[in-house]
Amino acid sequence: MNDYTKKVIKIIKSIPSGKTMSYGDIAKTAGKNRGAREVSRILHSCSEKYGLPWHRVINSQGKISLSGEAGQFQREMLEQEGIRFDKNGKINEVYINKGRDSNANKERRKKRS
Repeated sequence: MNDYTKKVIKIIKSIPSGKTMSYGDIAKTAGKNRGAREVSRILHSCSEKYGLPWHRVINSQGKISLSGEAGQFQREMLEQEGIRFDKNGKINEVYINKGRDSNANKERRKKRS
């Protein structure tokens, strides 16, 4: 297992109950600004083996990416942890952990504008 995968697993395991984190923010925190798809692959292949709280990982829009019964199951698991959704299925910002590097990234974007 490479270092990046180890970091991703550690970050996912650290997402507390009642919080979520996006694939992209996990990737950035682990050191890859454009690694959301790789996080998805790691999550899919390692969740069961490492007991990852897969249900706490959401997309960049603050929504559940899974559809059908799997998406409904994820939503139910999050609601059991106290997470609330708006009428469009978006998770309230208060329940989203932006990760370690998000403030630094926001400052860099402001400077570029």
